[in-house]
Formats: sequence, structure tokens, C-alpha cells
Amino acid sequence: MLSFTEENYLKALLKLTSQNAEKQEAGTNEMAAYLGVKPATATDMLKKLKEKDFVSYQKYGKILLTKTGKHHGIEILRKHRLWETFLYEKLDFSWDEVHEVAEQLEHIQSTKLVDKLEQFLDFPRFDPHGDPIPNAKGEMPEVPKTLLSEMKVDDSCHVTAVKDTATPFLQYLEKLNITIGTKLGIVEVIDFDGSMNISIADAAPRNVSMKFAESLYVSR
Repeated sequence: MLSFTEENYLKALLKLTSQNAEKQEAGTNEMAAYLGVKPATATDMLKKLKEKDFVSYQKYGKILLTKTGKHHGIEILRKHRLWETFLYEKLDFSWDEVHEVAEQLEHIQSTKLVDKLEQFLDFPRFDPHGDPIPNAKGEMPEVPKTLLSEMKVDDSCHVTAVKDTATPFLQYLEKLNITIGTKLGIVEVIDFDGSMNISIADAAPRNVSMKFAESLYVSR
């Protein structure tokens, strides 16, 4: 039985190592910054996870998930994203509200409940933010990672996922009537600062910053 904190570390490490597909590793300071804790605190927890054979870790070295650690990390991630989907689709939570509640629900241990939840939701492949949901075998759908900032003038695309899931950004997207699947058109790219004029669902163009454009994943 893992503690809540241990599960949070495994999930965080899975996310961090997934962002670096070539090395599949992370550093202690990177891990601490991601979780909002001091490096010494992260180091203490990593030692405990190493003793349980969940991570491969040397002092001042890189952290890698073991096969067992990755398995547990994927299970936690699966539960989290299924609960986010349930809250969003069935209980009318907004997409900026689901993360905090799913953080609590992801620690439920009943495999039967999670399997029933997945079946009830008709085996969703993506959560409300467009992130892939692992299935019961740990398999995850591939997701193209093309940013809005990579689009050119006259390109047309659809929003596939949100890179920045912070509450202020999600609320801003709602204000703009942008959600997963929304059609965007690139009207102009401003050379000076990288900002864009985009049409949203064929509405009149409006300007968005480079930071905004680097926070959305899209597909043509």
C-alpha cells in the first residue's frame, strides 16, 4: 500500500519523464519545483521510493522510474484522468475545477470501482483537457504535440489539448469560448512579439499572445 504522498511523487515523475521521451529521467530540483517542495524533502521521499524499488536514483543523479514504479504511476494517472472526465461529463464541474477534486479521488484503491467507472464513461481515450487516458493494460493513445504557435498564416486547426492547465488560463479559454475541438483560424502572426490574430469558431479575429499560443495543442 502506497501513501498518498508516494503516489503523488510517482505520478509527477511519470509526467516529467514522459516530457523527455529520449532520456525518460528527471532531476531532483526539477521534481521538487514541480511538486512545490524543497529539494531536501524530495530527496528524502526519493530514498523511500528507491527502497521500495519504485525508482532508480543516485544522490545528485537523475531519477528514473523502475518497471514497477512506472506501472503504479500509470495506474494513478489513469484514475486521475477518469475521475476528471466523470466530474466534467456527469457532474457538470468546469474543466478548471476537476483537477483538485480528482487529486483526492485518485487515491481510491478499488480496481473494480475504477474499471466500472471506465465502463460507465464508455472507455474514454482523453480527459477534459485533452490528455490521454491509459487503459486497464496501461496503454495510452498517441497524441500529436503541435502547438498553436507553430501554425502559419491561413492555417486552420482544432484544439486537441491544453498544455497549461492552470486555473487562470482555463478560465480565460472559457471566456473566449475555446474548448477541446474548437476550430481556430490563423489570420496574422505578428513578427514583433510572436502574438497572433486568430478567428475562434469562425468569429471575428482577436489577438492572443505568444504565451497563449504556446499553451494550446492543435491539429489540422
